[in-house]
Amino acid sequence: MNAVDIQGLRAGYGAINVLWDVDLHAAAGRLTTIIGPNGAGKTTLLRAIMGIVPCTQGTVILNGHPLAAEDAWQRVARGMVLIPEGRMIFVDMTVEENLVLGGYSVRARGSSIERLERAYAMFPRLAERRRQTAGSLSGGEAQMLSMARGLMSEPSLVLIDEPSLGLAPVMVNEIFALLHGLKKEGRTVILVEQNTERAIAVADEVCLMVGGKIVSSQAAGDVDLEALHEVYFAR
Repeated sequence: MNAVDIQGLRAGYGAINVLWDVDLHAAAGRLTTIIGPNGAGKTTLLRAIMGIVPCTQGTVILNGHPLAAEDAWQRVARGMVLIPEGRMIFVDMTVEENLVLGGYSVRARGSSIERLERAYAMFPRLAERRRQTAGSLSGGEAQMLSMARGLMSEPSLVLIDEPSLGLAPVMVNEIFALLHGLKKEGRTVILVEQNTERAIAVADEVCLMVGGKIVSSQAAGDVDLEALHEVYFAR
């Protein structure tokens, strides 16, 4: 299991800084959800943890090991994975080819058949469409594929960005059932999600992000949703 500590993190895009001295602790085997308005820096934070966006200040520490000198592929080898907003599947490749690519890291090689069968057991619709191109999938099926592809690398730390965005309610239920399952398996999860009620219901810890900063952090059971929305919408 992987615990993550983020200390004084600053990151952004070129001359534009997005994150301002972010501190965050994600406990091993627990689900930490990050909520906040659009433009708060939530996606940038996940990308910075993954090593996709460079940090200009501060540190990301995984199980006591600073990651500043490591690229994204090295972090994948340590058991991290990012399931991105917008799916980002390879639309001209088949469902199964997308899944196989998800298990390409050194960490995950050697048991591809078993992991494929596990993915199909988790998402039976993907098994039915394994030979179809990914571009032919519905939005919900594409999200399933994105999540299954990420899990093919056998991650112990899963970063998930807006998994329910644009999905029908029945598909949202399936996604959150999967998140419950990841917790039961003992994986560490950091979830960015706009559906605050569902996100808090599945979480152990809840962080509110506004203006590139974490402005509050508390146990999910202690969250006053109405008070949180007062800050969230800056009313």
